[in-house]
Amino acid sequence: MSIRIEHLNYTYSNGTVFEQHALKDINLELPDGQFIGIIGHTGSGKSTLIQHLNGLLKATSGSIYYNNEDIYAEGYSMKQLRSKVGLVFQYPEYQLFETDVFTDVCFGPKNLGLENDEIERRAAEALKLVGLGEEYYRVSPFELSGGQKRRAAIAGILAMEPEVLVLDEPTAGLDPRGRDDILDQVARLHQERKITVVLVSHSMEDVARYVQRIIVMNQGEVLYDDEPRKVFCHYKELEAVGLAAPQEVYLMHELAALGWDVDTDAATAGEAAESIARCLKNAEAKKKIVSGER
Repeated sequence: MSIRIEHLNYTYSNGTVFEQHALKDINLELPDGQFIGIIGHTGSGKSTLIQHLNGLLKATSGSIYYNNEDIYAEGYSMKQLRSKVGLVFQYPEYQLFETDVFTDVCFGPKNLGLENDEIERRAAEALKLVGLGEEYYRVSPFELSGGQKRRAAIAGILAMEPEVLVLDEPTAGLDPRGRDDILDQVARLHQERKITVVLVSHSMEDVARYVQRIIVMNQGEVLYDDEPRKVFCHYKELEAVGLAAPQEVYLMHELAALGWDVDTDAATAGEAAESIARCLKNAEAKKKIVSGER
């Protein structure tokens, strides 16, 4: 098991008049190799939660275990934890600061104390994995497009060869093509490297399409934790907390209300299309049977 969270609480400005309870008694298990989505409205606690996963924030109370080791235990190496649990921020500019892309990606493995040949091998491999070729190696990271900056930031984390990749709104501000490119790349990394991926997103369609499990945060608590189809069955409850289901969910419920025998649990375009096609095929078959009887 990769990460286990037990009775986690976090309070901003604890003990002051500005005190705010951001996380309340969180209990979660994030197994090795799972692709997990975290959703929630602004202020729900999702970004605060993921910053605990690699020790950027320390819980007010509660415990976090990485591979069964208490990360708050005396002598535990946070540096080692952050080499295994990599966090890519929503704004890649926060993680890009070197003079060129290749040097920037080398920064993480260099801090691990690796030999230069290994550092450069990792950087080159990571850049290849995210689709940035050698023509970008000596380009300033600040001259890249928004999507390319995100790729470079992800490469900088991948070069450390993490076991867990945490992405905070990696497609914010990108056009549909750029969004799909980034998430398709992350999905390939998950499949090929078998790493755990934690994706924070406001896009219900993206979450439904890519993840195996969804954690819904609301007011610092876990509201739902299940596979996408089961979570989006609660679309009315999600609306009540400022969220929405993918458009496919609403379409299927509207068709069902019109009498169509469709799968109202369908949460992706593929699932919806398959269900509609099956419904039309069944209707055509019934029509032929009725015509034959006549």
